[in-house]
Amino acid sequence: MLSITPTSPSLRPCARPRLSDPPRPPLPVVAAAATSRRKRSEDDYHATIKSLNSKGRYTPRKSLGQHYMLNSSINEALSNVAEVEDGDVVLEIGPGTGSLTNVLIDAGATVIAIEKDPHMAMLVRDRFGYTDQLVVLQEDFTKCHIHSHLSSLLENKNSIGIKPRYAKDETASRLADCSLRTSEYRPINIFVNFYSDPEYKFKVERTNFFPQPNVDAAVIKFTLKQVVDYPPVASPKSFFSMVNSAFNGKRKMLRRSLQHICPSLEIEAALKNVGLPVTARPQDLTLDDFVKLHNLITQL
Repeated sequence: MLSITPTSPSLRPCARPRLSDPPRPPLPVVAAAATSRRKRSEDDYHATIKSLNSKGRYTPRKSLGQHYMLNSSINEALSNVAEVEDGDVVLEIGPGTGSLTNVLIDAGATVIAIEKDPHMAMLVRDRFGYTDQLVVLQEDFTKCHIHSHLSSLLENKNSIGIKPRYAKDETASRLADCSLRTSEYRPINIFVNFYSDPEYKFKVERTNFFPQPNVDAAVIKFTLKQVVDYPPVASPKSFFSMVNSAFNGKRKMLRRSLQHICPSLEIEAALKNVGLPVTARPQDLTLDDFVKLHNLITQL
């Protein structure tokens, strides 16, 4: 859905035609809709500062990790990577001033925006008050029952004859990197690769944000797996409990950090069976290694 504003042609005095003048050809008829579409505003530095000042706040809250995007072309690229189309339902975590929200709505998507900061939640509601393509939830995402909100939205659209296409998440992080023996290798990497196929798309320089963070960002595309394609574990809950226990003692050998599950000697035997040294630490294991280790330990 596009924001439409009526426009009027400028009124200029017309010269009275003389009888000696040759007849003029009729003017072409131009559809009114072609001139009534408003160009989407650019969310640059000045627009962002103006937006923040409009609600009496200039300084972003460091405690909430607020960094606002200043480059509309990045948001366009992000929308293209996600293949956002008319009818999609998009989950946006932390809409900020609504720069990405603006692009998503323009692409025809319905956006569920979750914003913890009540100030920013009000700002986004006011900015997009003209459309029904936005639902703003002023909640903490880590405590939000997103499934119930999403289900309710989809049901409402189905009830009025609208069939949403896909539900998509928006996020950017270093989650696609599953390199072993690095400081970035954590349980979240295992979780992401268990449920999806992550793909690194492009880097976003820190200079595109206000305030400028200390690190660059990245755009990652997550293609969710079908249930039948999940790694074969008897219980995902038990599996991730083991993974979390392993990384809680990241510098510890697994035979020590997992000994609350079974004796160290049995863990050593399972590691050998997987083809790993008995001194292995969590950063030494791939997703497949963790799956094999879990299945062996739970059978003991």
